[in-house]
Amino acid sequence: MAYTGKYACGAPTLEITGEPIATRQCWCRQCQQIAAGGPTNNAIFKGDDVTITGPLAHKAWTAASGNTLTFHFCPACGTQVYAQSSARMHLKTVRFGVIDEPHGLAPQAVIWTDDAPAWAVIDPTLESWPQRPPAAPPAS
Repeated sequence: MAYTGKYACGAPTLEITGEPIATRQCWCRQCQQIAAGGPTNNAIFKGDDVTITGPLAHKAWTAASGNTLTFHFCPACGTQVYAQSSARMHLKTVRFGVIDEPHGLAPQAVIWTDDAPAWAVIDPTLESWPQRPPAAPPAS
């Protein structure tokens, strides 16, 4: 299945030709900061499967994992598009919100639950990790 997407401003677009390696909800403190206090919901794709048309801005910082995490977003409207870890440059972690509906994606796991606020609702049926989960499999 192919996925398409666009930013909130309707400007640049993305096309994803492969299926996600994993889908995750992340409660790390940095994700809470960029998601207005909640978690981010993400699909991890092989980087070569993701094509973005148009400009992107980015900001990098050291994540709790110790890796450099770079967030890519629309410079016009601020829509979060994807993140990329220095430990896994062959992958792009795409935000669910930028993918056109109906995409049918849902988190398979919840990560960094130790950072979640006391009021967070975490689905008990999902696999969960108090901090960093094991790395996604290498690109084939």
